[in-house]
Amino acid sequence: MRFTATCKLGLESVVADELRALNIDIESVSDARIVFRGGYDDMAKACLWLRTAERVLMIVGEFRAETFEELYSGVRAIRWKDHLKKDSFIHVNGKSAKSRLFSVSDCQRIAKKAIVDALFESYHTRDLPENGEEVIIEIGILRDQVTVALDCCGAGLSRRGYRTWNVAAPIAETLGAAIVSLARYKGGVPLADPMCGSGTMPIEAAMIAKRIAPGLNRPFAAEKWHFIEGDPFGAAREEARDLILPGDPDIIGSDIDPHAIEVCKKHAKKAGVNVKWLVRPVSEFESSSESGIIVCNPPYGERLMEKREAESLYRQMRKVYDGLTHWDINVITSHKDFERIYGKKADRRRKLSNGGMVCTLYRYFAEDGFIR
Repeated sequence: MRFTATCKLGLESVVADELRALNIDIESVSDARIVFRGGYDDMAKACLWLRTAERVLMIVGEFRAETFEELYSGVRAIRWKDHLKKDSFIHVNGKSAKSRLFSVSDCQRIAKKAIVDALFESYHTRDLPENGEEVIIEIGILRDQVTVALDCCGAGLSRRGYRTWNVAAPIAETLGAAIVSLARYKGGVPLADPMCGSGTMPIEAAMIAKRIAPGLNRPFAAEKWHFIEGDPFGAAREEARDLILPGDPDIIGSDIDPHAIEVCKKHAKKAGVNVKWLVRPVSEFESSSESGIIVCNPPYGERLMEKREAESLYRQMRKVYDGLTHWDINVITSHKDFERIYGKKADRRRKLSNGGMVCTLYRYFAEDGFIR
């Protein structure tokens, strides 16, 4: 079978590396999309273990369509009886880019009609009550090429289940994990987030260090698919629990807001990790470790703080981080003049997206080449 792991632009190689680490066969890597092959056991492992992907989809049909008639015919030709019961609740999502069929709502409506008409014929009935289990179907159209897939996840993969309380402008769990991964953190070295907000990056780092599968404690839509034999998710969870490492990593999360730190503590407890949480401004950051990794998502001057306040904070960060000569520094921001205001060009940059905003991850390496 063929599956797609979707992700934010700029994270394709990170997701591909995660799939390779799971010994899953990758077919292709393109913008925001990695296609892989495997069985239901591979699907379950991908759902449980992918930290930086947004969704896992099972491909059930592909064809070209430039007209609504071609879309209808292509969707109807799929063997829907193999995947849908007579009473399945059919939910159709859609997206279209660079295609003649650009009206997503019309594409969803026509695809739903094609599915229903196919089921009428297959089940020899005109009555489909749709009062059973929900099955989410995605119709994706890119350059007139249609991909029809079943959503394996339900809620997106960023929904780990531990973040119940929020502070302003939290970073998504998948992006937080991606920044930690791009910082080349795997555990074994100190890590700190001096502006941790709701605690996403320290918690994601702790889960990486302890080898906790991010989807271990949440349900997935595919678990209710009637056509899957056995219990691939149960087997994947049992294996994942056996892989969890003992001990607590050396991770510090700090923030100037006491309420944010209280939220962090609750989130870490739900995630099953221990992190050292401190209330302090970035100007008072210090560590007993000579070397390590800094990750931070400072205010951008667009939502949380005025632009001048954010720029003042960037200069303050430079003064503090200059004293951490054996630490790698990783900062994500949407501020286009960050390097000029910070006063130092980054060793590497990575274009990313945070909440729809185009951002850059600026990476500054330790003077002695401590971590790459």
